[in-house]
Amino acid sequence: MPDTPPTPIDRHAARVLLLDRDDRLLLFRCQEPGSARAFWITPGGGLESDETHEQAARRELREETGLVIEPDALGPCVWHRVHTFPWMDKVYRQHERFYLLRCDGHDVDPAEHTREELMVLTESRWWSPRAIDEAAEEHFAPRGSFHGFARFHKACKQGKHALRPSV
Repeated sequence: MPDTPPTPIDRHAARVLLLDRDDRLLLFRCQEPGSARAFWITPGGGLESDETHEQAARRELREETGLVIEPDALGPCVWHRVHTFPWMDKVYRQHERFYLLRCDGHDVDPAEHTREELMVLTESRWWSPRAIDEAAEEHFAPRGSFHGFARFHKACKQGKHALRPSV
């Protein structure tokens, strides 16, 4: 008899599409411990108890990048999804909201990274839409979402915030 797949752990998360003045997107290279699996993700993470998605987005941005913003500086929620994935011997069903935020530029400060983040976030990089589209060997999470990022970004700039990147 086949093994029954584990029941996913529900988790709510907020992520930030952080764009600099050159329209580059900040992404972190995430390496799962004990695995060859590596992919690029936006800043963000799980909600803490009694925290809104917006509060979590601001907190995660501060913890992962060192960038502190006022509550009203966070841009709109431009996308949401539910994603089920394995991570470190568990399976999660993550309910994610993505918020848009612009900045002049920022050097990532890992001072507030958690122990796990220090282990798994191995690199940060500002990616241009063209570099993402040309990065054939790289993996991005959400899978495939940032290929075609130039179209998504243009739509966000035009105020069409409810778009979904192609998945």
